[in-house]
Amino acid sequence: MSSKPTVVELDRITKRFPGIVANDAISLELKQGEIHALLGENGAGKSTLMNILFGLYQPDEGEIRVNGQKVAIDNPNKAIDLGIGMVHQHFKLVQPFTVVENIILGIEPAKGLQIDYKTALHKVRSLSEQYGLKVDPNAKVQDISVGMQQRVEILKTLYRGADILIFDEPTAVLTPQEIQELMDIMKSLVRQGKSIILITHKLKEIMSIADTVTIIRRGKVIDSVKVAETNPKVLAEKMVGRDVSFKVDKKKAAPGEPVLEVKEVTLTGKQGVQVLNHISFQVRAGEILGIAGVDGNGQSELIEALTGLEKIESGHILFNGKNLANESPRAISEAGLAHIPEDRHKHGLVLDFTMSENMVLKSYFYPEFNQNGFLNIGAMDQHAEKLIKEFDVRTPSIYSKARSLSGGNQQKAIIAREIHNNPDLLIAAQPTRGLDVGAIEFVHRKLIEQRDKGKAVLLISFELDEIMNVSDRIAVIYEGQIVGEVLPEETDDQELGLMMAGSKGHAHETEGM
Repeated sequence: MSSKPTVVELDRITKRFPGIVANDAISLELKQGEIHALLGENGAGKSTLMNILFGLYQPDEGEIRVNGQKVAIDNPNKAIDLGIGMVHQHFKLVQPFTVVENIILGIEPAKGLQIDYKTALHKVRSLSEQYGLKVDPNAKVQDISVGMQQRVEILKTLYRGADILIFDEPTAVLTPQEIQELMDIMKSLVRQGKSIILITHKLKEIMSIADTVTIIRRGKVIDSVKVAETNPKVLAEKMVGRDVSFKVDKKKAAPGEPVLEVKEVTLTGKQGVQVLNHISFQVRAGEILGIAGVDGNGQSELIEALTGLEKIESGHILFNGKNLANESPRAISEAGLAHIPEDRHKHGLVLDFTMSENMVLKSYFYPEFNQNGFLNIGAMDQHAEKLIKEFDVRTPSIYSKARSLSGGNQQKAIIAREIHNNPDLLIAAQPTRGLDVGAIEFVHRKLIEQRDKGKAVLLISFELDEIMNVSDRIAVIYEGQIVGEVLPEETDDQELGLMMAGSKGHAHETEGM
């Protein structure tokens, strides 16, 4: 084994919640100056374990040792005192505050009765330079990109003196370029003596950056291995407990008539900028049309226009021949359009509702669930039980709140609800964002099942692999326009990348524009 000293030792950590053992006698060692990946499916217990190390939860059994000393970490301040910092998946920043105000929040340096901003600014600047973070300390958090906000979270931990950093799913919200930059930052941190625990389910990232990987499945440690001695296929099998296919298995599409026809649609965004610029395309029955593009080129506004959340200024949205432009979301849903939203927390679920309640969000007014204005709870519960079983949604009960489920299980629940009503068109927006390989495989299979039933599927994703693997036809969006259309078997990442960057004239014209 490595001769480097052990900085953190988790010894048989057990944590129970009602109806579930989240961590079952988990042991893990973090060596000084290493990146130790914690790999597992959504809901395997990774975040629970790290929340214990950071003092947000208390273990029911087991010991934590930091630098060889047994410690009781009963709150995050204790963790910070021990040199442990955590960069959470959902950032904990005050949007109207500047970067420096966020970093010093709660530990403001004083000069007499005033806050000593000058000293704080100097310290933040030098930390930012030392670790290659390139953050403007005077910028307001609300004005900087998601990737930059994450760097502010990293600076926050460094400012508080952290030598041990926990990253919880740090790349879930980043663009490919930001992911590469984050990897470089992490390498810089360990070069300068920091030690990192990386919670992730992205095998590519583990292979490129981690030294050691511990695999957790359903709360138990399956194995702990050196990354140099393993490969993605072995890791995937250990993570989900079965063989995982990275290729999407599908037969050739047999497209029928157009189900959705978008014609010359324009839409001006909140800043008064035209975000959809005479956009036109169609999706046919029995095919998956993938829309590829860099984030911020009108994808979100297109989804909002199609689902009735945003009014368009001109153009037509024909659904089975009927113009549904500017109809209400309910009218559009009733016409046979289903929608897996890109933000499952904001638009997919009511997090404080039970799973039973969430499963009827679009159908609670149907006679089977609603009698004389009163909800039929028994029918709702039966419906939820059926869908949860059919789609393998792992939840302690149908009465559990949606927020208590892992991301993958929340996504499965949304898909179950949306597909159940047998829609003619399914819009899947970033359907696998933040999901593990097992859940991704499940989502892709469900999209292809819809297509094979003769339904139309519109897939909007920033993941090029997903677009290439799942789509039958690819349209590229740039600055609110479709700039080209290609077939997946006739293109590659390079060509798509050029089109996504606005370089036209590289597309093979295919029928159906």
